[in-house]
Amino acid sequence: MHAAIKNRVVRNEHRFSRSSLFTFLRGALALALVAACLAACSSAPKRPAEIFSSRNMAETYLEVATKDTDRGSYDAALDTLDEARRAAVGADDPSLRIRTALLRGNILFYKGDLPAAEAEWQQALAEAEASGDRELAARSRIHRSWGTLMEAISRKEGPQAAQTVRDAVNRDAAQLKKDTEGIAFGYMVIALAEKELGRSKEAEAAAQKALAIHDKENYLEKAAYDWYIIASIRSVAGRYADAQKALDEAIAFDRRAENTAGLAAEWRARGDVYTKAGASALAEEAYARSREIYATITE
Repeated sequence: MHAAIKNRVVRNEHRFSRSSLFTFLRGALALALVAACLAACSSAPKRPAEIFSSRNMAETYLEVATKDTDRGSYDAALDTLDEARRAAVGADDPSLRIRTALLRGNILFYKGDLPAAEAEWQQALAEAEASGDRELAARSRIHRSWGTLMEAISRKEGPQAAQTVRDAVNRDAAQLKKDTEGIAFGYMVIALAEKELGRSKEAEAAAQKALAIHDKENYLEKAAYDWYIIASIRSVAGRYADAQKALDEAIAFDRRAENTAGLAAEWRARGDVYTKAGASALAEEAYARSREIYATITE
């Protein structure tokens, strides 16, 4: 009897020992899982405080549209700009809305639709002023001043408008601090105004400032255009050899950019400078080169 009781106690103790071990292990495993979960949760990336998908897309479209504009591909630029505008409006981003309107105004001006261009520039200015962005408001006024000057030049009234435009752009450009693209554009408008006023030294100095910005930031097509304008300034001043050197630089930049339209324009300008210098044979060679390059666009 005593032996039976003893055996039962031993079996119960053994059963209790196994049960306790199992319970302990199960609790330890649970604690380990909780600890692992807490560790994983603490190391998980935080949710972003701001989303940039649409704005990044708009920036990309805007960059492509700008490049197409610099290459003279205005219809393609407008198509791409429509996508940039859609993304900018969808994100309700004032800066992107304003910059797409400014570029659209420029393109419409290049295409000869001045009223539509002025409407875009005015829309950009109104939105910039409403948003309180002084730099974009200043840049919007610079675009309008540029349109005013270019329209006056087309009517052979450039000198009459140039001083007013130059003074206005100087005031607006002084408000630009971080907007390097706007600063460069302002310098180029000043260069064109100074050229119309017959101040070739001041005109080239302003164009060189625009060039320094574009060259530093690898805006190849814009740097080529800066050199093109410098060549024009030098040519008007009768400095034909120096004008050809500027065109050498313009061609070098546009070759790097593979800007066919720009290259055709520069070779045509080279022909014009040779014509002014009385080098008719060289002028005809340059004109032929320009026609050959331009034909690759229209074929």
